[in-house]
Amino acid sequence: MEADPPLYPVAGAAGPQGDEDRLGVPDGPEAPLDELVGAYPNYNEEEEERRYYRRKRLGVVKNVLAASAGGTLTYGVYLGLLQMQLILHYDETYREVKYGNMGLPDIDSKMLMGINVTPIAALLYTPVLIRFFGTKWMMFLAVGIYALFVSTNYWERYYTLVPSAVALGMAIVPLWASMGNYITRMSQKYYEYSHYKEQDEQGPQQRPPRGSHAPYLLVFQAIFYSFFHLSFACAQLPMIYFLNYYLYDLNHTLFNVKSCGTKSHGILTGFNKTVLRTLPRSRNLIVVESVLMAVAFLAMLLVLGLCGAAYRPTEEIDLRSVGWGNIFQLPFKHVRDFRLRHLVPFFIYSGFEVLFACTGFALGYGVCSVGLERLAYLLIAYSLGASAASVLGLLGLWLPRSVPLVAGAGLHLLLTLSLFFWAPLPRVLHHSWILYFVAALWGVGSALNKTGLSTLLGILYEDKERQDFIFTIYHWWQAVAIFVVYLGSSLPMKMERSRQPAFWEELNQ
Repeated sequence: MEADPPLYPVAGAAGPQGDEDRLGVPDGPEAPLDELVGAYPNYNEEEEERRYYRRKRLGVVKNVLAASAGGTLTYGVYLGLLQMQLILHYDETYREVKYGNMGLPDIDSKMLMGINVTPIAALLYTPVLIRFFGTKWMMFLAVGIYALFVSTNYWERYYTLVPSAVALGMAIVPLWASMGNYITRMSQKYYEYSHYKEQDEQGPQQRPPRGSHAPYLLVFQAIFYSFFHLSFACAQLPMIYFLNYYLYDLNHTLFNVKSCGTKSHGILTGFNKTVLRTLPRSRNLIVVESVLMAVAFLAMLLVLGLCGAAYRPTEEIDLRSVGWGNIFQLPFKHVRDFRLRHLVPFFIYSGFEVLFACTGFALGYGVCSVGLERLAYLLIAYSLGASAASVLGLLGLWLPRSVPLVAGAGLHLLLTLSLFFWAPLPRVLHHSWILYFVAALWGVGSALNKTGLSTLLGILYEDKERQDFIFTIYHWWQAVAIFVVYLGSSLPMKMERSRQPAFWEELNQ
């Protein structure tokens, strides 16, 4: 009886074809060792290198999308919670029933002070924090502070809201400065991975040609701001699906409002002190805040899990080796740069125009005319217009870099002049389409301003090892603009309060 043949050939034994296998290499004990343990005979080094760098490029795109989505969710949760909180705390019945004599308006004023005043000191610590933690970990830490602010609203007290608001104010400039630096760095890495053959020929120490990463920077900034401007729409979801069911209609809230827009002396003069038909249950508020907390936690996971490192560990060490004192001085040295001095008006204007869209126009024209229940839809129109128009930043591929900036400022100037000569009537809905149209156009100008500035900064200072201190200066000037508006709106209220005791003393005498 014959033995069955083995299922697998025995190592070292001659195959059925003799002493050579199908590749023509001698088999058996005479086979060379390199042929047995060497590289795969069909290995194509050039093809494998191409696939490797393609995976690297896809990783860069993944980083940009994750950072954009994380920033959108973080800012959307913050704006949505703050908007809902201020509307609830404005209603005097809600304050008396829920919090009694706890002094909720005073807590809100201190909270807004912490958010708007603290960023003024950001120029002192932002570059040091970003260099110490690294760009990615600074983003993660700042998003975590935003999540901390959301969590403190479970128990609304002075010792929870005000300290978290101060911490949030400290994190505003570091978050957006590290985001700007991260997107710029991703465009540089994408260029390196797309032109790896040129990099090999030039050597690792050779800098790429000036402006080489500009097309990728334009695309990535357009993607980032398309996501970011959607945060204003995301912020309206709590109001649409929760708070609007408790609001009075415009006939009640606007009953004493006589004029709007430029004809009004102040914002929402005569607006009713009670805006809630029924008070929301505490259980429902906890559910809404839990959903917002879960979204903030998701943003933290996006940044932590999907955003790769902006720099290699050796690069981080080299960047810190310049000394912490020099890192501290970087913003103060470059704030005198003639290029930045010419862009400072755009930095300040960038803070003014967003604040005007969300407060001056949305309240003085929108809510004053069509009611508080339609505020969310006005801001959604602004958000969608800005998100769609962020793609217009790609015009910088064919036009001069200054065109988007000038176009955005020119559009806002035309809209501002138009609003000077038009004032809507209170409780009139037939011209609401004009408000939505103006909001969308204002969003277009905002998108051109934001994408143009961020792209221009990344291109002008590409010779620097990193641009975190440049974006620190940009967002610091934005914070200064918002602080000036806050100071201008709060001082008259404080002066009015200081006059009231003197008035009553004169009346009693």
